[in-house]
Amino acid sequence: MADKLRVLVASPLEPEHVEAIRAVDPRIEVLYEPDLLPRPRYPADHTGIDRELSEADLRRWRDLRASAHVSFDFDWLDRAGMPYNCPELRWVQATSAGIGQFVRRTGLGDSDLVLTTAAGVHAVPLAEFALTGVLHFVKGVPDLTRWQARKHWERYTTRGLAGLRLVVVGLGGIGRQVARVFSALGVEVVGVGRPGRTYDIPGLAELWPFTEIDDALAGAGALVLACPLTEETEGLVGERQLAALAPGAVLVNISRGQVVDEGALTEALATRHLGGAFLDVFSTEPLPQESPLWGMDNVVVSPHSASTVDTENRAITELFADNLRRWLDGRPLRNVYDREKGY
Repeated sequence: MADKLRVLVASPLEPEHVEAIRAVDPRIEVLYEPDLLPRPRYPADHTGIDRELSEADLRRWRDLRASAHVSFDFDWLDRAGMPYNCPELRWVQATSAGIGQFVRRTGLGDSDLVLTTAAGVHAVPLAEFALTGVLHFVKGVPDLTRWQARKHWERYTTRGLAGLRLVVVGLGGIGRQVARVFSALGVEVVGVGRPGRTYDIPGLAELWPFTEIDDALAGAGALVLACPLTEETEGLVGERQLAALAPGAVLVNISRGQVVDEGALTEALATRHLGGAFLDVFSTEPLPQESPLWGMDNVVVSPHSASTVDTENRAITELFADNLRRWLDGRPLRNVYDREKGY
């Protein structure tokens, strides 16, 4: 390695976060030219809108990426080509927790690059989203909204959250936070995790493996999907699993759309066996205009944004800074992507 560890910042960051990376160690040289990066549409936008760059600017970007040893985020210009376009590159810090699909699609899993995810960074906002979704339907907010629009006054009885049986599928950082939040409110939280794994998660009333998910779901009033998308979890929740839930149950998906059979989900919502769905992810994104989910009054559509809060860049930068110290010290990195497991 050269005298300086050249760190490329490949997606927009606020100046204070760039300085925090630079301040990690004198051996770090930060390569950051925001005018060469896609223009962010909102805070913590790591995709942005591509700029119309001159050929000279494009050459400048290619030179920067070719000299980098470490990259904060993937190359916006050619993600799949990083192993070839970045000959000095050894490690990429992703800005997302779930990169399995992306890694398979780009073929980066076949490279020698070390990949680390942002797992854990989004746990709190996603657990907040899950809580919002369950409360939205359990407390009858859709009915209240309709009544208010008609200026209709009617006393009614709502359901209670305390005592509800809720199943959370996926017991990583996000699932653990979901369990903590709901158990603190008196919810009976049932966890579903990988077969053969043991989990020490305060607040879990029961623990089941993915292979016995039908039994875990029996009679549950709410289901929160928080697992990574792998061969094991693709299509995990279908018609049979949805039917196992209690009538009027609520489903929240903060995982990936492909974990649920979207056709079966739509049918369960149309028949009102499912009382509501609070969805941040879909099989096809953006959600196609012709999808019936758009027009269903017991569905809330969120454009894959539940994890994005205005403090996200700070949290990812703190994780990256800690990993940079570990890299320089020769210590194990946090959140190393496991190619076999897919997360």
